[in-house]
Amino acid sequence: MGVETGLGDGRRRCEFQLLRYVPDPVRNEFVHIGVILRERTAPDSIEGPARTEVRFTRDWRRVRCLDPDADTALLEGMEAELRRRLLHEPGDEGGGRLMRLLDESLSLSVQMTESKAYLAESMPAGVEELMRLYVDPPIRQKLPRLSGRAALQTRMRAEFERAGVWELMRKRIPASDYTRPGDPLRIDAGYRPNGVIRMFHGVSLEPGVEMAKVLAFSAAALRAGVERVEKAELQLTAVIEPAARLGASDEDPERLALYRFGVETMEEHQIRVLTTSDLSRAAETARRELRV
Repeated sequence: MGVETGLGDGRRRCEFQLLRYVPDPVRNEFVHIGVILRERTAPDSIEGPARTEVRFTRDWRRVRCLDPDADTALLEGMEAELRRRLLHEPGDEGGGRLMRLLDESLSLSVQMTESKAYLAESMPAGVEELMRLYVDPPIRQKLPRLSGRAALQTRMRAEFERAGVWELMRKRIPASDYTRPGDPLRIDAGYRPNGVIRMFHGVSLEPGVEMAKVLAFSAAALRAGVERVEKAELQLTAVIEPAARLGASDEDPERLALYRFGVETMEEHQIRVLTTSDLSRAAETARRELRV
C-alpha cells in the first residue's frame, strides 16, 4: 500500500527545505532565499509521482545587504534550472534523485537545510506560507538603506525592468571574454541592438574614485576586445550617483573636486557617464532598440 498523503482535514503530508545564501562559509552568515516543498507520495500511489515546488524570493534586498556584489541574476537562473530539471527528472520517494539534482544545480554560495515535516492545505498554499515564515521579511521590518554599488545596481535593474528589457540583457558580463584570462571585472549589464554593443556598469563615487579609475583603465582593452570578438563597436556607460546625492557641491569643494575628477577620468577614456536620474531615458532607448 502507498504512504498516506491526505489527512482527514484535507491537509497533505509534505517535507520542506530552505535554501540559503552564504557568501562566506567561514563567517557562516546567511539569508534564506528560497523554499523547496515536496509531497510524501509512494511510488505506487494512485495520485502519481510526488510533486515538488521550488520558489525563490523576488526581493533581493536582504541578500544585497549581506553581500553588495551578490550575483542575483545567477540566483534567479538557478531557480529556473531547478524547476526545469525537477520537471524532467522528478524526485524518487527516498529523495535521493532530488538531492542529486540539487547538489548539481546549486552554487557553492547556496546551501540547503535538512528536511522537515510539514502539513500543507495545498502545495501552492504551503509554499506561500513557508516563504512568508522563513524567506520574505515582514513588511514592518525596516531594511538598511542600500548605498554604493548595491544602490546603483538596484536602481539600474528597476529601470530596465520597468522598460521590459531586463530579461533580454546579458548580466555580469566577464571582461575576460574580451581582454585576457584572469581579468576579474564583470560588467553589470548589456545588450546588442545592431552593430553596437551597449554595456552599463554601476560606478559608485561615494567611497572615492577608485572604481572610476578601474573602469577607465579597462575601457580601451574592453573596446578592442569587443571589436575583435564581436565585430561590433562598444558603447560603455558608467552609472553614477548625482552629485547632490553625495553632497558634492560648492559648499564642499573638496568632495566636488573628487566627484568631477571621477567623471572626467572616465569621460577621457570614452566612457559615457550617466547618473541614476538619466536611467529612465537609457531604459527607454533600450526598449526601442530591442523592439519590446
